[in-house]
Amino acid sequence: MDISYPAETETFRTEVKGFLAEALPPDWRGIGALDEEAAWAFARDWRRRLAGRGYLSLTWPEQYGGRGLSKLHQVVMMEELALAGVPFGLPQDTFGVKMLANTLLRWGTEEQKSHFLPRILSGEDTWCQGYSEPDAGSDLASLKTRAVLDGEQWVIDGQKVWTSGAHHSDWIFVLARTDRDAPKHRGISFLLVPLDQPGVEVRPFRMMSGQLHFNEVFFTGARTRADLVVGGVDNGWTVAQSLLGVERGEEAATNPILFRAEVERLVELARQYGKDKDPVVRQRIAWCWSKVEIMRYLGYRILTGWLKGAEPGPETSIAKLYWSEYHTEVTDLAMDIMGLHGQVPVGRPPLRTYRTDDPGAANSSASWSTTYLIARSGTIYAGTSQVQRNILAEKVLGLPREPRATAGQDPPVGRIVEPFGPRPW
Repeated sequence: MDISYPAETETFRTEVKGFLAEALPPDWRGIGALDEEAAWAFARDWRRRLAGRGYLSLTWPEQYGGRGLSKLHQVVMMEELALAGVPFGLPQDTFGVKMLANTLLRWGTEEQKSHFLPRILSGEDTWCQGYSEPDAGSDLASLKTRAVLDGEQWVIDGQKVWTSGAHHSDWIFVLARTDRDAPKHRGISFLLVPLDQPGVEVRPFRMMSGQLHFNEVFFTGARTRADLVVGGVDNGWTVAQSLLGVERGEEAATNPILFRAEVERLVELARQYGKDKDPVVRQRIAWCWSKVEIMRYLGYRILTGWLKGAEPGPETSIAKLYWSEYHTEVTDLAMDIMGLHGQVPVGRPPLRTYRTDDPGAANSSASWSTTYLIARSGTIYAGTSQVQRNILAEKVLGLPREPRATAGQDPPVGRIVEPFGPRPW
């Protein structure tokens, strides 16, 4: 397999490197090296700079404020940002710039694109995702939130949960059932709903890491305009599936970079605690390094399909299961290295509420112990490990579908198999 990049994208890489060299101070070590207040100030200013260079909207058509470049150009840019230890905008840009904007470009009406894309790009509108519900997480098609057309408006009733950043957002894109009589995966619509209205209540809840990130969102007669349905009425499941594939290529390229930086921090942590000569610790670190290398090549495989426009397949379940289960192991090792010090968080906790701490972060007990807690949530969000294993068993190995419990019966109990086999220690 040829994993080299074509000349035109390497030319663009040179452009991005030049921008970073000019924009960042000579002693830059990554946003993780800043204290919390300075990091947020930097991130806000950095978003403005990226938008000014057309980097936030790199692949958008020029008529909507983009540069009209390819997906591979986007991957190259994201690689360089990750290597430099700088973010791609602010946290809610994951939902606005990456997810919704690309969904509107594919499925939106001209009116929707003309109105929302400039506001997303400027940061005037911030967005969150209204997918999961208390009884519809991994089985999202079981959602019960309803939307009924009342003249020129949709009236929405229901509840969403695990809604990242809803307490910092202006709008939410919502999956709601618009045809109660249709089969489970049909009769769902993708609606754009303003959060600042009487029929919406946002309740943040604190994670075990102490951070506020997730929310419950309640809709009680909330309203949105009839024309703010994306991709057509009752076609929301198809739209939702295309949205979930938006980040595949970028994450396949950047995940190995971020996890490699974390392993390098782990080596320094072992030296800091005088355990870099311990043969068991060394073997466990080598195991982590090898898993990140495998992650890199798995990323190339996913990236290839994404660049060809292929729909998400089983390889995405492999990747999600792989990195999330791996991350519990590497953070376990960090806690073992720190010993009792890891039980007393000292220093700045991560700014991130998912995956690794930011590049450049200090090897503090607060950084590692909070990341240790965050790693546990990685095996749940974006599809639990158990669900990913079921998908792979059924779609790759061709095993029979998991028995479903009938009314009045407990679900069958199964054995969870380790994804990596026996540990070497």
